[in-house]
Amino acid sequence: MDLSAEAVSKISVPLLLQRKARSEKITCLTAYDYPIARLVDEAGIDLILVGDTLGPVVLGYDSTLPVTDEEILHHLRAVRRGVKRALLVADLPYGSYHINCEEALRIAIRFLKEGKAEAVKLEGGRKRASLIRRLVDAEIPVLGHVGLTPQSVHVFGGHRVQGKTAAAASEVLEDALAVEDAGAFAIVLEGMPRELAGLITRRLRVPTIGIGAGPECDGQILVLHDLLGLTAGPLPKFVRPYAAIAETIRGALERYGDDVRAGRFPCDAESYHWPHNVRHEVEARGDGAAIRDSCSARMTAHS
Repeated sequence: MDLSAEAVSKISVPLLLQRKARSEKITCLTAYDYPIARLVDEAGIDLILVGDTLGPVVLGYDSTLPVTDEEILHHLRAVRRGVKRALLVADLPYGSYHINCEEALRIAIRFLKEGKAEAVKLEGGRKRASLIRRLVDAEIPVLGHVGLTPQSVHVFGGHRVQGKTAAAASEVLEDALAVEDAGAFAIVLEGMPRELAGLITRRLRVPTIGIGAGPECDGQILVLHDLLGLTAGPLPKFVRPYAAIAETIRGALERYGDDVRAGRFPCDAESYHWPHNVRHEVEARGDGAAIRDSCSARMTAHS
């Protein structure tokens, strides 16, 4: 943790905008439960996202699409209990903002009132501009998300890098500019060429948060389970695993199973014991006799 992170007691939206102006990088991660959120917060991470990646990495769904607003809210409450310093952002899941603005506003307000989030995130560019304005008008900070938007996986035909041609890059840039103009305080740039993300970052006044978008972004975000080595299967190119926690956990569980089966766990030091006088009385009167007499006496007293 750097000294600047230690000096800040609470991250806010205005502070992130100042970081952009000072060319100071912004650190972001996902979290989905209390103990991990507490550790991420204590590590000095600036922004914690209760993301819809909850679906694949915690709930076992095959994508982010099945995640509901109630599931996000449940995990958001747990994360909130562990977060003191970071800015806490909640994802608006698929279907929560696709029907109408009023439904999206209702869910976003619940995330702030009941889950105590400090902002919400939603995917999409120009087509989401009016919704972003509506949320901002209701004094709800919005984190935008353009480029590869996982909730559009069926439209894209998979998780494919966006903006690879000049025409496609222009579309992504226009999306980012529209999201900024609508009032988003920052924008996630996902799955795009480094050069495009750098261009967008230079054009925008608000911070960009990259994931698979190269180092020129104002900040970076990763899915926590990818970073810790808890994700099954191959990782995306942009993920750098900083630990191999799955192997550590698997090894611990195997050792536990072996010790139970071999009678090595628990040992005497891991067990509770009678006081010396009780043990002596039981041993002197025979196995269980003293205990039976004590139980009979108590039953007689209560009758």
